Amino acid sequence: MAGSGVSWSERAVRLLRRMNSFYSAGSSRCQCWHFSVGGMEVGLVPPAVLEQLRRFPDVFIFKEEKRLELNPSLSSYHDRSSAMDRVLQRLREEERFTCLQGWRDEKYEVMPQFSDPPLMCMERAATSLFGVKRYGVHVNGFTRQPDGQLAMWVARRSLSKQTYPGLLDNMVAGGIASQKGIRDTLIKECAEEASIPECIAAAARPVGTVSYTYEDGEGVFSECQFVFDLEVSSDFSPSVGDGEVHQFYLWPIEKVKDALVTEEFKQNCALVVLDFLIRHSYLHPDTEPNYLELVVGLHRPL
Repeated sequence: MAGSGVSWSERAVRLLRRMNSFYSAGSSRCQCWHFSVGGMEVGLVPPAVLEQLRRFPDVFIFKEEKRLELNPSLSSYHDRSSAMDRVLQRLREEERFTCLQGWRDEKYEVMPQFSDPPLMCMERAATSLFGVKRYGVHVNGFTRQPDGQLAMWVARRSLSKQTYPGLLDNMVAGGIASQKGIRDTLIKECAEEASIPECIAAAARPVGTVSYTYEDGEGVFSECQFVFDLEVSSDFSPSVGDGEVHQFYLWPIEKVKDALVTEEFKQNCALVVLDFLIRHSYLHPDTEPNYLELVVGLHRPL
């Protein structure tokens, strides 16, 4: 950016390092305990959370070698989910963790890998307390200009949204809720956020994933976004649907590129745009000095 003394490339690297802060020196990674359900590891629990969980010996069992286990007597999806919900509701009532102030009454599935059968579900706002993997769908909406150049639809989040109000976002994005699939989420979020009919949304192409893990004062966020590209006609415009978006903009790719490394862009959504720039050859390994670090940083294993 002009006058900053820091190149776009270095700003992009800094963005990726923030979004992968859990792997950085000085993170809580070595202090976290491995969390298992039904004998399978599903998350990492930060030290501050462990202190509170010791109060629930009927639900959590503390093992040797920094291992936390959901009580094996809770052997069904329903029993595990119910027990976890009771604990989280108690912690919420006691205002133990700030993340629980954003309670959504929306459940996420808990499993070792996305393709595995879910072992239980838990409140979305609490997932960072256990470092369980979260999955979402993000859509890059773009169109071709008369000169052949691409322009991208960018959303500005509602100014009253609970999280990251007013920041720039992908055209469509949303988490994959319990008992929902990837395509279901794609169609639902397109309709709700951008009033995109299913006949258009169904044309979105799956183009890969973006994955990262960061930590902050609310816990460990281990996330994987399923990324779609949706090319729309030049006469198409998304429109505000359920109120989660304040406004949509159609910007030249270079303007989007400049914006993604600023504080104006929601950071995980900026990674999805960065991935778009790489895949569509707006960044080239001969001219982008940090090309390899950018590519690797977008696909850290969870």
